[in-house]
Amino acid sequence: MSDSLRRPAAIAFDLDGTLVDTVETRIRAWLRLFDEAGIPADRGEVAALIGADGKRLARAVASAAGIVLDDERAEALDRRSGEIYETLNTDPKPLPGARDLLLELLRRDLPWAIATSSRRAQVGASVAALRLPGEPTIVDGSHVEHAKPAPDLLLQAAEALATAPSACWYVGDATWDMRAAVAAGMPAIGVTTGAVDGDALRAAGARLVVASLDGVREALE
Repeated sequence: MSDSLRRPAAIAFDLDGTLVDTVETRIRAWLRLFDEAGIPADRGEVAALIGADGKRLARAVASAAGIVLDDERAEALDRRSGEIYETLNTDPKPLPGARDLLLELLRRDLPWAIATSSRRAQVGASVAALRLPGEPTIVDGSHVEHAKPAPDLLLQAAEALATAPSACWYVGDATWDMRAAVAAGMPAIGVTTGAVDGDALRAAGARLVVASLDGVREALE
């Protein structure tokens, strides 16, 4: 472990693209939503925004198409995207090393939680896919007014874990995860299992970048 990266007292994880292989499903859901809403959307632009607050994503894509969304419309689009996602996310798969890492943390009695911008109704299938022995601590987008890249979600996760933010790693696959961790004062750990590469994660503030969650296990050693 790097001298600048201390062993954590707790760990918080993003969900989509970090613990479960659902980024492509998220992208498909948003593209279907924008098609349904008559808003032109570029796949690359949507992919780069996965992991951010859904209302922010909707506004950014609409703005690129010359459309301004008010709060009510952005909220409605975010909710509808979630409904579409639920219909598509029928058989999510854990990403390599995810279940082994989480079970290892349980064996070590190292507290951990999931901190995701997704609404609670959208996470059930993905969490079930991890086949954990019990219900994990989950802080989702409905718990806060501002989701990632704002720090609110991560700060609430640290509070739920009874851990100072500076002693809690945040593990995620998106630049929005890294930016939120930096804003929260948490060490940011990037995994290149989502839609962006290691350079983008480092530029967004990652202290460590690994290819899979096995790399996080190695860092803990």
